[in-house]
Amino acid sequence: VQLQASGGGLVQAGGSLRLSCTASVHPFSNWALGWFRQAPGKEREFVASIGYTNWTTYYRDSVKGRFTISRNNAENSVYLQMSNLKPKDTAVYYCAATPGFNYATQPNDYNYWGQGTLVTVSS
Repeated sequence: VQLQASGGGLVQAGGSLRLSCTASVHPFSNWALGWFRQAPGKEREFVASIGYTNWTTYYRDSVKGRFTISRNNAENSVYLQMSNLKPKDTAVYYCAATPGFNYATQPNDYNYWGQGTLVTVSS
């Protein structure tokens, strides 16, 4: 199983980025997907997740209204649209996959992880 994240980069505060992650899990529709992030010197934290049956989404409070997670089962992909970015959003962002969950917000809930993509937000 491989997950490949992309889309990170350097952006000014208030700007937007769209992260993408392609997962080689089958069938993709049976897997919940999540995004986590890890800033230097900090623990990995949950950002957003999307379930596998009802596509219910969950977000950490600090990104609600700014980030949107979505998925495209036909393309085996999950996305994280990030808007109104803030310097505190600076981190390496990881996508993750786990089978058979609709609610998965802890790192231990996930079986497979991508390599991470760096998002840097300048003030």
